[in-house]
Amino acid sequence: MTEPVSPPADGAPPNLTREMAQEAFWREMFPELSIRERLKGAFKVNALRNEPAMLAAKRMQLEGYFQERDEELVDLAGRLSRAIERCVSLNIPPVFIFLFDEAWASFYRQHQMIAMFLGPDYQVMPDFWAWHVDPKAGQAGWRPHRDKGRRALAPDGAPLSLTMWVPLTEASPLNGCMYILPANRDPVYGTANEAALQIDFPSIRALPGAPGDYFVWNQAVLHWGAQSSPFAVKPRMSMALEFQRADIAPFNEPLLGTMPLLSFENRLRLIAKQVLQYAHMYPLRPEMQALAEQVLA
Repeated sequence: MTEPVSPPADGAPPNLTREMAQEAFWREMFPELSIRERLKGAFKVNALRNEPAMLAAKRMQLEGYFQERDEELVDLAGRLSRAIERCVSLNIPPVFIFLFDEAWASFYRQHQMIAMFLGPDYQVMPDFWAWHVDPKAGQAGWRPHRDKGRRALAPDGAPLSLTMWVPLTEASPLNGCMYILPANRDPVYGTANEAALQIDFPSIRALPGAPGDYFVWNQAVLHWGAQSSPFAVKPRMSMALEFQRADIAPFNEPLLGTMPLLSFENRLRLIAKQVLQYAHMYPLRPEMQALAEQVLA
């Protein structure tokens, strides 16, 4: 995945953290978003078109990633970015947008593209996050890393797992867009020496994006979120979700199914899991740690 966010200095009030475990709080504070309603019935996925699919496959094979676009994401991104702004104003970690259908729907719409790489019975992993990177606060992305490393590649180099990253606002070099070292430009990619980074700087590629775009990379490629500039006009908001093949051992548990319709309680437990499992990547406020531990207990 990608970048960290330094939380505001002041924590969420104790009464707010108590309310955050209640579904009614989220429905009242975010009435424009839905919990389970949007994903019921016949959910419409983004149709897989031959030419973009063929290009995505070629790029994944050579460079380890691709970028595509889904116009339906524009509206979803607007709703979710406004929700993140509200979370930030309340000192709530942005990852709590995964309580809402709109976050999951953004990824489920790309079902056919993910299935093309991982098989129709691929599994959603319990690994996701959302970010608000504020240039005015000097925030930056996580340092160069590989999500799973070479164990996420089959013997023939095909991906066993994927990360999908969705910009919810414009992502530019000024506000900290993603950067990647394409697989074919990385001399230690997929090798036992992958931790000994050898970066040919001219090969580094910036990945600017806008609402409606989505990026997919295999979990062995080297990538990172950039240092933002104080001259950027707006924060960069984004989210990511991970997927794996169903016919291999779980990279993380519990696996969630292909396009799961999760209850509020299960979503809340999964978010608590993210808060704790990514605590090494960002400063974790004590009240949020306590809330996560309480939810999981």
